[in-house]
Amino acid sequence: DWLYRASCSLAYPQHVRVCAICLGSMRTGHGQALFTAECSHKFHFHCITSNVRHGNHICPICRADWKELPFQGPQLADATHGRARVSPVNWPQDDGHMAVIRRLSNSYSGNLLEQFPVFRTPEADIFNDDEQIDIQSETVEESNAVTGSVEIKTYAEVQAIQQSVTQKVFSILIHLKAPKSLESVSSRAPLDLVTVLDVSGSMKGAKLALLKKAMGFVIQTLGPNDRLSVIVFSSAARRLFPLRQMNVNGRMQAMQAVNSLVDGGGTNISDGLKKGAKVIEHRRLKNPVCSIILLSDGQDTYSVPTFDDGVQTNHSMLVPPSILPGTGNHVQIHTFGFGADHDSAAMHAIAETSSGTFSFIDAEGSIQNGFAQCIGGLLSVVVKEMRLGVECVDEGVVLTSIKSGGYASEVAVDGRNGSVDIGDLYADEERGFLITLHVPAAQGQQTVLIKPSCTYQDAVTTESIQVHGSEVSVERPAYSVDCKMSPEVEREWHRVQAMEDMSAARAAADGGDFSQAVSILEGRTRILESQAAQSSDSQCLALITELREMQERVESRRRYDESGRAFMLAGLSSHSWQRATARGDSTELNTQIHTYQTPSMVDMLHRSQTLVPAVVEMLNRSPTVAPSRGSGRSVRSTKSFSERLA
Repeated sequence: DWLYRASCSLAYPQHVRVCAICLGSMRTGHGQALFTAECSHKFHFHCITSNVRHGNHICPICRADWKELPFQGPQLADATHGRARVSPVNWPQDDGHMAVIRRLSNSYSGNLLEQFPVFRTPEADIFNDDEQIDIQSETVEESNAVTGSVEIKTYAEVQAIQQSVTQKVFSILIHLKAPKSLESVSSRAPLDLVTVLDVSGSMKGAKLALLKKAMGFVIQTLGPNDRLSVIVFSSAARRLFPLRQMNVNGRMQAMQAVNSLVDGGGTNISDGLKKGAKVIEHRRLKNPVCSIILLSDGQDTYSVPTFDDGVQTNHSMLVPPSILPGTGNHVQIHTFGFGADHDSAAMHAIAETSSGTFSFIDAEGSIQNGFAQCIGGLLSVVVKEMRLGVECVDEGVVLTSIKSGGYASEVAVDGRNGSVDIGDLYADEERGFLITLHVPAAQGQQTVLIKPSCTYQDAVTTESIQVHGSEVSVERPAYSVDCKMSPEVEREWHRVQAMEDMSAARAAADGGDFSQAVSILEGRTRILESQAAQSSDSQCLALITELREMQERVESRRRYDESGRAFMLAGLSSHSWQRATARGDSTELNTQIHTYQTPSMVDMLHRSQTLVPAVVEMLNRSPTVAPSRGSGRSVRSTKSFSERLA
């Protein structure tokens, strides 16, 4: 909390007094009640009553324990002293009944929520109270609505095959690229975002403070046409507020709700996702783009059965059936495993089941960067419901396989056509799919192999679009030819095989064979190193860096349980969907593990990482610096960033 308020205070001149909860101006005579606490800090009355209503009984700034709590409700006699509660000064006459609880006894301060029913707000069964939105076709200017079209490129394994040769496995890379990013907020597709956040007891202290800071960044980043709803869960889940537009008023109210969160209780991920799914299902109106972000630092002990006989737990059951692929309300869940104790297997399974991504936040301070990268993508969706089609052309050419990673694909029984369901694409996002063909011997000088095409919906205009790629053919000379493999096809084969080796190493580590896991990763690293020595390819170098880090994290049971499993699953999620995920230092702008990041993601990461440089500098100059003995130089305390923050 302190770090977030300190960062925000830097953005305002010191002579402008702002509320530490909503960051709004506090000036008398502006129609808002002000409350001055016994520690002398001042807040908007409606902000601090919301804070107290969510269980906070200490000053958000100095952390002083209050004996007098602000209270919004009917005027009642003081329960312990028989006096009327004192009203705050200068509130507007139409602001409802307000009061202050005076000199609370221990019984009241211990469990305020239970003593006063006014603090408990029953939740509706139907979440159809989403805020009204403008119809997108009316808000997007026609001149800004044109996003271009998806680009299709193809690369054949070789350019020529001898006429008499039958090629049983012939590879073609189909490369797709989405249109470029749109500059204007009004010209992009607006977003409905539901965040499902863990506020269990293990989120105490720095973790919860950093989560609030990250959510503050999300709230400030969303535009007025975007809507946000926040679900929090511990032993049970509750909705903080319905889908609400992130205009000035919506942002202020969202900041109030998030900053008043307190930790406590167990971890019921299932209940959190159920309420998040209800928000999606029950919407009266829908923005073109919709997603759920789930963050947890623990393991669900309420809904997932545990087995002692080696039976694997089916974590996909945590995803509500109503939002699964194939339903009318399908939505991707992008999951974030926070810290060393989260259930990475469950979080990865939730993401995979919903076609979302899994990110591993192992450094507490990286949570905002992880959110920023994800939001950078969601706020740049230009393609929806994309489907790639492949049709064989000349007689005898047969499609034998499609290397599609996590994307659903199918090949016709006769092998004459196939397809891949891709879904959404962010601006400038790229996808590569390797297909293999059976190519028969030929009579002529050329064999036409395939013709690719794709259909999708423009996310901004909702227009249905079909794009046809050029036919792919090979020359068929009568004499023997020696052609070098296409570097694009070779690079994609290395990526696919590296992903398969990551999966095999993970299976070995899950079975307790860590030496085998290391051996698998080492073997692939050596192959890629020989390739990189020839080409200096950036993708190859990034894979090598990632594989080496995986090796270090699977050397022992302790390392694997602490971070290896989560790091590998986040890597597999990234390569499976060809979409950026957070793991290790992958969200740092100068890292080599930055595969699949789009310009919009990089821009959002830059905003996140340069938001509060003065605060970081202030932390570095904090009183934890003390003179060393005998040297005359300063020695920084060994306290961690999180310890100082807490």
